[in-house]
Amino acid sequence: MYFQQKIILDLIAFIFGLIIGSFLNVCIYRIPLGKSIVWPASFCPNCKQKIRWHDNIPVVSFILLKGRCRYCKSKISPIYPVVELLTGLLTLFVFMRFGLSLDGVFYLVFVYSLIVASFVDLKHYIIPDRISLGLIAVGLVFGYIRGDFLGSLYGFLAGFFGLYIMAIIGSWVFKKEAMGGGDIKLLGGIGAFLGIKGVLFSLFSASLFGSFVGIALILFGKKSYADKLQFGPYLSVGAVLYIFIGKQLIFYLYGW
Repeated sequence: MYFQQKIILDLIAFIFGLIIGSFLNVCIYRIPLGKSIVWPASFCPNCKQKIRWHDNIPVVSFILLKGRCRYCKSKISPIYPVVELLTGLLTLFVFMRFGLSLDGVFYLVFVYSLIVASFVDLKHYIIPDRISLGLIAVGLVFGYIRGDFLGSLYGFLAGFFGLYIMAIIGSWVFKKEAMGGGDIKLLGGIGAFLGIKGVLFSLFSASLFGSFVGIALILFGKKSYADKLQFGPYLSVGAVLYIFIGKQLIFYLYGW
């Protein structure tokens, strides 16, 4: 009986995540354009036709429509189902890790914000202030509620000023902007949620993953050494990894 109930709850969490993922797609598309995320209802970016409810079912509608708009037959970006599936899976993982708890709610807000920030950064090379500054504010509130406000504050300061100093040094060494302001504020928000250890883990992971991906893109001719590489998505990946395995990995490697 317990096993059956757990499967049902996990399925509900996953479906809830898929639905939230559909909303995050709206945020990813509209926030960089300065448009409202609540009005008007979802529409095709190409023909502007309102999308019917049965064409807006996460993942399923994309498959049934064969990745094309019902009206103008323009291609629907595969990013939409990717975001929905990613949000569904991460919602499930957070639920399995924290259950129905206040921590779970805050970490869901954290993860959802990172998803939006990452995909906006990948497309537009920006991280909206409403996301990064919102993470800082919510992270500090979360720290206060948990009784660890100083830990959140120190994490924010370490993330923000640590990356800011690195950006200044990088700009001086390479004679060009080495780090965007959005990345600096994003790491500040990550620090407000995860503390100093989370900042260090996220920064190290981002540097590692970013280096691998950057080298691969250069080798395959997709980018050159002079091209900018979005850093926000890699910071986000590091932060999400820290939530689930970061502390265990740090303890295993260093005994902290």
